[in-house]
Amino acid sequence: MAKHPKLGRPRMSALTRTEQLRDAKRAQRRRERDSGVVVVEMRLPENDARRLRTAVDTTEFRDALGKLLDETVLDLDAWPVLRELAWSRKNRWILAEEALALYERNWRFVEPERLSKTEAALIDQLKNRYGGGVLNV
Repeated sequence: MAKHPKLGRPRMSALTRTEQLRDAKRAQRRRERDSGVVVVEMRLPENDARRLRTAVDTTEFRDALGKLLDETVLDLDAWPVLRELAWSRKNRWILAEEALALYERNWRFVEPERLSKTEAALIDQLKNRYGGGVLNV
């Protein structure tokens, strides 16, 4: 009997389809990691998740998210006195409201003359936003 030719696409790789997909996914993750893109998993109500999925690719959303993060999360590396007060924290980031509480609890260790103008302005912003205009020391 004569052999029938195989139907379908010719095999271009020695790897199985599953192995090819696994390699492609690894390469995609490596490219994302190298470009600084990180996946963040969040649990949200269904409607919020769908709205977020729709908005996430717009420039307006990224700008608004950046502004929100700038207002609510501080980089400890940018504030030397705050960094010293938060010496035991592993994370580089701190919520702004927690930062104010940290300043207030540890004000006895703060030397006001060591505060830069920008860090003093930060403390004023924090006390106005979260402390009702008062620094409880």
